[in-house]
Amino acid sequence: MKLIKKRLSIQNKFLGKIFFVIVLLSLSSNSNAQKELDVIKDWKGFSNAPNALYDHITDQAYGLLNERKIEVENLRSTDDWLKYQEKVKGSLKKVIGEFPARTPLNSKIVSTIEKDFYRVENILFESQPNFYVTSSLFIPSSVKEGDKVPTIVYCSGHTAQGYRGGYQQIILNLVKKGFVVFAYDPIGQGERFQYFDSVNNESIVGAVTREHAYSTAQIFLNGSSLTKYMIWDGIRAVDYLLTRNFVDGSRIGMTGRSGGGFQTAYISPFDDRIDAIAVENHITTYTRMLQSIGPREGEQNIIGMFSNKIDHADFLIAVAPKPALMITTTNDIFNIDGSKEAEEEISKMYKAYDKEDNFGRVEDLAAHSSTKKNREATYAFFQQHLDNPGDPFDEELVPLSEEELQVTPTGQVSTSFDNYESVFSLNKKEAEKLNEKLKRSRKAIEDYPAKVVEYAKQLSGYIKPGTNPKPVLTGSIRKTGYLIEKYFIKGEGDYPVPYLLFTPDASNKKAIIYLHPDGKIASSSESNEIEDVVNQGYTVLVPDLIGTGETGPGEWLGGSYFDHAYNKGLIYQIWYPSVMIGRSILGIRVSDVLRLVQVIKENDEIKEIRGIAHEQMSPVLLHAAAFEKSITHVALIKPYSSYRSIVASRFYAPQFIDNAVAGSLQYYDLPDLAAGLAPIKLLISGITDGNGKHENLSIINEDIEIIKSGFKNTGTENNLFILDNASIEDLYNFFD
Repeated sequence: MKLIKKRLSIQNKFLGKIFFVIVLLSLSSNSNAQKELDVIKDWKGFSNAPNALYDHITDQAYGLLNERKIEVENLRSTDDWLKYQEKVKGSLKKVIGEFPARTPLNSKIVSTIEKDFYRVENILFESQPNFYVTSSLFIPSSVKEGDKVPTIVYCSGHTAQGYRGGYQQIILNLVKKGFVVFAYDPIGQGERFQYFDSVNNESIVGAVTREHAYSTAQIFLNGSSLTKYMIWDGIRAVDYLLTRNFVDGSRIGMTGRSGGGFQTAYISPFDDRIDAIAVENHITTYTRMLQSIGPREGEQNIIGMFSNKIDHADFLIAVAPKPALMITTTNDIFNIDGSKEAEEEISKMYKAYDKEDNFGRVEDLAAHSSTKKNREATYAFFQQHLDNPGDPFDEELVPLSEEELQVTPTGQVSTSFDNYESVFSLNKKEAEKLNEKLKRSRKAIEDYPAKVVEYAKQLSGYIKPGTNPKPVLTGSIRKTGYLIEKYFIKGEGDYPVPYLLFTPDASNKKAIIYLHPDGKIASSSESNEIEDVVNQGYTVLVPDLIGTGETGPGEWLGGSYFDHAYNKGLIYQIWYPSVMIGRSILGIRVSDVLRLVQVIKENDEIKEIRGIAHEQMSPVLLHAAAFEKSITHVALIKPYSSYRSIVASRFYAPQFIDNAVAGSLQYYDLPDLAAGLAPIKLLISGITDGNGKHENLSIINEDIEIIKSGFKNTGTENNLFILDNASIEDLYNFFD
C-alpha cells in the first residue's frame, strides 16, 4: 500500500508539472496574442489609457465641484449665505429622499454591567420593524433620580467590532467627565453583519467596507442609498435617548471618527435635536479626495451628490450655527489641505450668523488616527457647548471586553432572531414595490416603449455623439481570408477607443459590432466565434470600451476585493463617482458604441449593422440599440435578465454592476428596453439571473414574458429568439 501511494504521489507530481507547463504555454500564447492586437501601446500620448475611465469621470466631477466652489466664493452678504444654506438643506433632502415611517422602537435592556464610576446597559432596539440595532448606554454613577444629563451619541468607524473596538478610550473618558454616552453598531459592523457566516464566525463578503459596498450597489438600483439607512439609524438612536428620563433633550451631542465622522456629519443636518457635533478624521473636500485616495466606502456616496453641487463642507454648513468642531490630523488619508479649504467655507457660514465661536478646527501631527491632543479638544468642546464644565484631560481607562458589551444571545443579530430584517431584505421589498409600479406603467402609459428610452437616456447620463470621429490606423495583420486593422477613435472624452476591424476578403456587406467584457482580447480567446463569423463574409468591429483592454481597468480591477466571489469587472470605487455626477459607466460606453456605429456607417459598402454582446456587456448593446435604430439585429450571449434580478439575488455577480444604472428600477428595467426593440430581430442565449446562474427562475421567466409581450404587441413574435445555448450556426441563421 505504501508503494502504491508513493507511485501515485510521483505520478501526480509529474502530471502537475505537465499541467503547469501547459498553463505557462497557454498564458504565454495569450500574452503574445494580446500584444499582437495592441492598438495604442506605442503611443506616448496614451500612456495613462488604463486609467482613462477614472480620469474621464473625475474630470466631470471636478467641473461640477468647481462650479459649486465658484458659487460659494461669490457669496458676499449674510443674506447670500442664509439663502445658500437653505439651498444646501434642500439639496441634501433631495438626494437622500424620504425616510421610512417612525415605527415602535421595541427597545429592550438585555443586560446591565456595574463598573467603578459608571454602569452599562446593553440595549436592543428596532430602527425599522425587525431591523435590529445593537447598542450600549454608558451612564455615569453620579447620575441620580431626577437629573437631566448631557448626552453624546458615539458613531463608530470601520471596525468589525463596532464601538467595542478602539473607541472606548474616548467613550469612557466622556463618561468619566459626566456625560451619558450612547454607542450603537453601524450596519455591517459589530453584531450587525449583513452577510454573516456562522461556521467561520466572519463576514462572507469580507471586511466591513466590503459589506457596505456589496449592499450599496443593490440599493443604488432602487434609487436609494445605504447612507439613508445609516442616517435613519442615527435619528432613531436619538429617538431612543429621549425615552430616558435622565437625558437632557436640549444637550445632545454627536461625535465619531473616520466612518463615525462620516455618520456624524451626515446625520446631523437631518436631526435638529442634535445640539453639537465633533467630526473626527473625515471632513476634507471631494476634489482633494478624488485627487488622492479616491471615492470612499459605499455608504458615503449618494446618487447625484456632485450634480447637485454638494461637497463635504456643506454638511457642516447645513447645521450652522450649532456648535461644530472639525478634528483633523496632518497625515490623514483625508487630505489636510482639503480640510483647511472646507474650514474656510464653513467659517464664513458661521460668520454670517455672527457665531464664529461656535465653529473651530483642531489639528495634530498624526496619521488617520486618534490622538491625545485631539481627544482632549473634543472633551473641552462638548464641556463648553453642552454646559458640562470640568477638566479636559485624557486618562488611560480600562476598556470593557466584547463579551461584556454583547447585546444579542449569539453575538450576531442574524443568528439570534428568526424574524430579523437585513438591508438586503428591506431593499428587496422596496424593489418589489417598484416592480409593481412598473407593471402598472407598462399597462397605463401610452407609448411606454418610447418613454422607457427617454428614462434610460436621462438616468444613464447618456450624451449623444457629435460629429463623426475620424479613425486612426495604427497597424494591420494579414490572416487567411481576412485582414485585421488596428484603429482608435476619440471617445466621449479625452481618451481613445481602440478597436480591431476584421474585414473579410469576400464581404456580404454586413457588419457586426462585437462587445465583450474582455474587450478586443476576446478576439483571441473567442477566436472561433469571431473568425467563423468573419469567414461568413461579415465585417466585425471589436472594441476596447473604456475600462477594458488597453483602456482599463488599470488599478481599478475588481479582482478579489470580495471574499466570496472574484469580481471579473471593475472595483466599485470607480462606479461611485459616475453615480455621483448623475451618470453611469454604461452611459459613457453606449455613447462610444454609437460613435463606432457611425464609423461603420461611413463605409459605403456596409448596408446593415448587427450587434453581439457577451454577459455584462449586454446592457450596453441593449441601450445602444434602443437609442439608435441603425442596429438591425441584436444577439445577447449569457446576459443577466434584469437589474431587478441583481437586487433579488442576495449574492449577485459583482461584475454585473459595471453596467448598472442607479435609480433605473424607479422607471424602467432591461426587459423594457428589450421589448421596445421590436420589430428588429433579437436573440437571447443562455439568459441568467443576477448571480449569473439560474437560481431565480421566476424572475427570469417574468423578464422573458415582458420581452415576448413587446414583440407580440407589434406582431413580430417571429423576430424574437430565446435559446438555451446558441451555436455558431444559430447565429448565422439569426443574422441571415
